[in-house]
Amino acid sequence: MKKTSTRLADGRELLYYDLRDDLVRDETDRRPLDPVSTASEIRRDPLLGDAVAVASHRQGRTYHPPADECPLCPSRDGRLSEIPAADYDVVVFENRFPSLAGESGRCEVVCFTPDHDASFADLTEEQAALVLEAWTDRTAELAELPQVQQVFCFENRGAEIGVTLGHPHGQIYGYPFTTPRTALMLRSLAEHRERTGGRNLFDDVVERELADGDRVVLDGEHWVAFVPYAAHWPYEVHLHPKRRVPDLRELDDGARTEFPQMYLELLRRFDRIFGPDEPPTPYIAAWHQAPFRGEGAADRAEFGLHLELFTIRRTSGKLKYLAGSESGMSVFINDVPPEAAAERLREAASK
Repeated sequence: MKKTSTRLADGRELLYYDLRDDLVRDETDRRPLDPVSTASEIRRDPLLGDAVAVASHRQGRTYHPPADECPLCPSRDGRLSEIPAADYDVVVFENRFPSLAGESGRCEVVCFTPDHDASFADLTEEQAALVLEAWTDRTAELAELPQVQQVFCFENRGAEIGVTLGHPHGQIYGYPFTTPRTALMLRSLAEHRERTGGRNLFDDVVERELADGDRVVLDGEHWVAFVPYAAHWPYEVHLHPKRRVPDLRELDDGARTEFPQMYLELLRRFDRIFGPDEPPTPYIAAWHQAPFRGEGAADRAEFGLHLELFTIRRTSGKLKYLAGSESGMSVFINDVPPEAAAERLREAASK
């Protein structure tokens, strides 16, 4: 992998991640851009104790542009985009409309491929491995920023999820606090350790799923993918490395080599859940990593890196809406038994 750092016309950082090490990235951004103006503010909810990012400047962000005006495609044929080069492998750049900025954190965009009509599932294993390297590198870089406590790499896919740009891409958030979901996991981790005399919760969850087997979707040498026992979403899969590590930086060579095979197979199965004539399955793919500092940092070594992949589609043509119980009380009601979801995902295996 070759990494090249440059700057866009408004001063934002852009990084090329290339499979070839002989490529020269010296293209300049020729757009007449105004400086980025953000109004991101973190407010604390006194009742729940969580944080809300208020970012009014995002109201003007790019919204469902036509394909020939996509800002994530390469700059070609006289049309200038966020990526000055005429082609690329993987690109990461600072978001022009960030939810978090300055002392409130950082937001980056990850372009997985220059092909506007592709998806992550269409990548080769070599390309998917390069994305993993980019995620890992950004995790390491953002961990060095004093205002960042936790790094979150994720992909929103599909208009149903709320995606405003159709080009295959993901995002990376550097939060200035430990997120509520991670805080809950850390609390459960500590309670389990106390209750069991020192056992690790992540290890016990993986061990239980492997022993049970009913919810296991893929079982590799270095990774295991399963539908969790208390899945919140109709189709939800958690992908864990079998050797527990706190974040992407700690994955060993074996896990890095096997990851593209496992992850690409999961994504392709997701697109086959509802049958051959259905549109692509909308999903969220979310990496859970341990905080680097602040709340929960003391338990970093006990935390288990994992990826959670889920869809809001519950059956053909129907979405799972977060209505009264889910939105009002955070109590999920799942229409699909986890064991049935796992069976369907096993049936959708690549031939």
